[in-house]
Amino acid sequence: MSVIAVYPGTFDPITNGHSDLVARASGLFDKVIVAIAASPSKAPLLDLEHRIRLAEQVLDKHNNVEICGFSDLLVDFVRKRHANVILRGLRVVSDFEFEMQLASMNRHLAAEIETLFLTPSEKSSFISSSLVKEIASHKGDVSEFVHPLVVDALQEKYSA
Repeated sequence: MSVIAVYPGTFDPITNGHSDLVARASGLFDKVIVAIAASPSKAPLLDLEHRIRLAEQVLDKHNNVEICGFSDLLVDFVRKRHANVILRGLRVVSDFEFEMQLASMNRHLAAEIETLFLTPSEKSSFISSSLVKEIASHKGDVSEFVHPLVVDALQEKYSA
């Protein structure tokens, strides 16, 4: 039986923390699907197609990683992709309560799908897309936190 994990998120933008988690997950699972949520209610800075393109470019060295967008209910997406794991990252203790609530609801909706949590490496545990956007919006240097292509995308977005 192959184990397929779906790593969902808005990835607005994809950070080195996300990349680290994908790199480690690609060694644990037969396939990792990075599922980029449209999330119109969150009003993402980058449109869905741009976030997908960036993730494809940033993660292209992983042969067993697929990038795609989605807008349906997560458990429905996971079922359609014949996956059996939802992968979530936990950066800080404050993430845990919300993530547990999501995991419990997903288990209630789809008992056959497991949720697994991975913690980031110490060097990326403080990085979040929100903080990266905040720094970039004030013309700060985010090159330590994101791939160079993401730096370019943020500079372009905030110079407009």
